Amino acid sequence: MSKLRGLEFWQDTLRGARYVVAPMVDQSELAWRLLSRRHGAQLCYTPMLHAQVFVRDANYRKENLCCEVCPEDRPLIVQFCANDPEVFVQAALFAQDYSDAIDLNLGCPQMIAKRGHYGAFLQEEWDLLQRMIVLANEKLSVPITCKIRVFPEIDKTVKYAQLLEKAGCQLLTVHGRTKEQKGPLAGVASWEHIKAVRKAVSIPVFANGNIQYLSDVDECIQKTGVHGVMSAEGNLHNPALFEGRNPVVWEMVDEYLEIVQQYPCPLSYVRAHLFKLWHHTLQVHQQLRDELAKVKTLEGIVGVNTELKRRCQEEIANQKEGEKQKGGLPFFHWICQPYVRPGPKETCMENGTHGNGGGTRGKRALEEEDGNLDLLSKNKQKKKLRNPNKSFDPSLKPKYAKCDQCGNPKGNKCVFNLCRGCCKKRAFKETADCPGHRLLFKTKYEKSPLWKNGLTELQETEVTPKEAVVEGNSLHLNQKDATKDFQGLNQKCWPQNAAAGRCSEVMTCLF
Repeated sequence: MSKLRGLEFWQDTLRGARYVVAPMVDQSELAWRLLSRRHGAQLCYTPMLHAQVFVRDANYRKENLCCEVCPEDRPLIVQFCANDPEVFVQAALFAQDYSDAIDLNLGCPQMIAKRGHYGAFLQEEWDLLQRMIVLANEKLSVPITCKIRVFPEIDKTVKYAQLLEKAGCQLLTVHGRTKEQKGPLAGVASWEHIKAVRKAVSIPVFANGNIQYLSDVDECIQKTGVHGVMSAEGNLHNPALFEGRNPVVWEMVDEYLEIVQQYPCPLSYVRAHLFKLWHHTLQVHQQLRDELAKVKTLEGIVGVNTELKRRCQEEIANQKEGEKQKGGLPFFHWICQPYVRPGPKETCMENGTHGNGGGTRGKRALEEEDGNLDLLSKNKQKKKLRNPNKSFDPSLKPKYAKCDQCGNPKGNKCVFNLCRGCCKKRAFKETADCPGHRLLFKTKYEKSPLWKNGLTELQETEVTPKEAVVEGNSLHLNQKDATKDFQGLNQKCWPQNAAAGRCSEVMTCLF
C-alpha cells in the first residue's frame, strides 16, 4: 500500500487532528502525551530526538521510543534533529514502525542547536534541506513532515515553505517567530507569516505560537486558515487547554503521577512538569519549591504535591467571600493557567538593572549578589559556602593575556606568546624550543643524529673477548670468553645508573 500524502495523510492517518501537542525536549514523553490526549489533544509529537545518537545507541532508542508500544498513543509523529541526509534516514528507518510520520526539526533556536548545527540554524541551507527531505521521502514508508520558524520577511518565509513542499514535505508546522525570538525576547508570534504560508502551499499547515486558551486556538484557525494548532508552553501549564477548562492544579498532577507509575520516565521529567503546573503556587510557598528541587524519588515528589494540595485547600477553606486573586493573575494560583514570560524591560527591572545602563552586567545586580546570599543562584550559593571570600564580580576576575592566534590564555613564559596548543604546533613546525611550555623539539632533533650515529657505530663494532665494567667514572676491561653487541643492553641499569655513569654490573652499553 502506497503511503498517503498531503491532505489525505492529514484526514485519514492523523484523523483530521486540529489540537496538537508540540515536540518538547524531555517534556512530551509518553506519560505526558497520554495525559494530554485524555484532555482533548488529538495528535502528539515525541520529544526532539538526536538522529545520530538514535542510530548508534540502542539504549537511547529503547528509552525514547522502542521500549513499549502503547495503542492509546496514536496518532504519533516522531521528531528528529539532524544535519546529514544519510543519518537522518537511518534514524527514521528505526522509528517509522512506531509512528505515523517522521518530522524534521527546523525550528529549535537554542544555543545547543547552534553548536550542533541543526534546528533553526539550518534554515539558510536550502540545498541540504532539500536533499534530506527528498531522500527521506524516497526511503521511508511513512510521510515526512517539517517544523520551521519564520524569516523576518514574509516573502522569504513563503519561498522557504514552498521549497520544503516541493522536496516532499507532507505537512508543515509554522512557528510564527524568528530564531532570534526566544526567552525574554520571544515577543508575539506573527500569524501573518503563517497565513501567507497557508495560502502559498497545498499541504496541511499547523500553526504554533500565542496559544494560551482554547479561544486562541479558534481565533488562530479563523484568522490564518490553518488545519490545526500546536501548543507547547500553554499545554505544559494547562494540559486541559484543548478541553477549554482551567482545572485545579492537583487534579492534573494526581492524574499525571498515576500515569507515570504505569509508564515510568526519568525523575527529572516529572519534576519539570510539576514546576510548570505548580508554577504560580510555588511563588507563594517558596519552601516547598526548594523541597521539590531536592527530592530524589517519585515518592518524595508525591509527598511535596500532597503538601501543596493541602495548603491550597486550606487557603480555599479560609477564603473570604468575594475575595479576588492577587498578583495580577487571571485566576487564583491553584488554578491551571498560562505563564507569560516577562519582556526584556521587565527582566532588567527584576534583576536590578535598567535597560540602558545595565547592559554589561549579569542577570543580577552585582552589588546585590555580594551583599545578599539569597539573591545568588543555587550553584553560586554552594560556591560561597565553600569559599566565603569568593566574589562573583567579573571586574575582579584575574585578567589573562591572550594567545596571539586563538584568543585563549597564553603561557606567561612562552617564547612565541602563544597558548600551549598553538605553541606546540608552531614549535614542531619550526623545529624550535619553548622552555616555558617544556617543548624541546630543537634540542631533541639535534641530539637524535648523535644517538643514531653512536648506535650505528656500536652495532658495527664487535666487542673482543673482553667486557666493559664501569666503576665510578672510569672504564675497565676484563678478559671474558663472551662477546656481545649493543643490542645486549642490560635493561636493569638503564637509564638511571647508566646515565649517571655509575654501574656496578658487567654490561655492554655505551656509557
